[in-house]
Amino acid sequence: MGKIVLVTGVARQLGGRFVRRIQRDPDVDRVIGVDAVAPEHHLGGAEFLKADIRHPAIARVLAEKGVDTVVHMDINGTPLGKRGGRASVKETNVIGTMQLLGACQKAPKVQRLVIKSSTSVYGSAPRDPAVFTETTTPKSLPSGGFAKDIVEVEGYVRGFARRRPDVAVCVLRFANILGPCADSPLAEYFSLPVWPTVLGYDPRLQFVHEDDALAVLRIAAAAPHRGTLNSGTFNIAGDGVLLLSQTSRRLGRPTVPLLLPTVTWAGTALRSVGITDFSPEQIRLLTHGRVVETTQMRETLGFHPKYTTAETFAEFARSRGPGLLPPESLARTVDRLAGVLPARGGPTQ
Repeated sequence: MGKIVLVTGVARQLGGRFVRRIQRDPDVDRVIGVDAVAPEHHLGGAEFLKADIRHPAIARVLAEKGVDTVVHMDINGTPLGKRGGRASVKETNVIGTMQLLGACQKAPKVQRLVIKSSTSVYGSAPRDPAVFTETTTPKSLPSGGFAKDIVEVEGYVRGFARRRPDVAVCVLRFANILGPCADSPLAEYFSLPVWPTVLGYDPRLQFVHEDDALAVLRIAAAAPHRGTLNSGTFNIAGDGVLLLSQTSRRLGRPTVPLLLPTVTWAGTALRSVGITDFSPEQIRLLTHGRVVETTQMRETLGFHPKYTTAETFAEFARSRGPGLLPPESLARTVDRLAGVLPARGGPTQ
């Protein structure tokens, strides 16, 4: 018999794509998708169970289905389809993870647990190191929002690993995942026609392509390849970094630099009218940025992303269409101006 894999959060596009992809693995016998709402996309030949991981009933699912591999993807920064709010998201992230881990602890057949975490666990602060490794202690722990959820989730996961040392636990700390189906707060910010930015700051950012996210999740859910180890905690990001100003130009979105208090006020206004979840933690990211080291991802986990940070953003930009200042149009305008204006230092008419 092959593996029996349970995947949470399958109503989201990324979870649905992962379920469809992992079914093609030869060592997987059954895939069970779980979410509190029915997905609008198909799950291939996977079995879907409408279940809320915040409730103890998830333990019965693990026991009855004989699950041996759990991939926990129902950890997110925004509500699904704008349903609910910050409180419901936090409950799913934290309480849901607690219930799921409790169910895994009671299920003797569970052999492998994969957690979709985030580099948000490091926070964003002015005294942060230039690059975070998996063992770096943040200078300032996140005080709220999704980042705090991730800190709590990873704390519960470490406790589970101590109680069940026989289970192989893999925590994947993803940088911002982007692609045509991206539904993160940062993707919503990038979709704004005009971006409020913090005056005097140009943060460094890293991205992971959706396809690379699916690929590394498959590696984490499978038996390790020879010479690799897929138990532990790993930063996952594409090569290179982009400045916020570079992303603005590549998307053709003009920016409005504001003083930090004004940006905070603008974020509150955008949240209140439901345009985007421009939270305080996102403002900190867009002020100080965040870059992580990925050596362990390559040398220990054995994963090499197909897309760099720049290539990931280019794919995302193509899916969003031109902004108010499309790069091609802006380049043509600059070329026309260069042809009309006199060269520097040359004679004037």
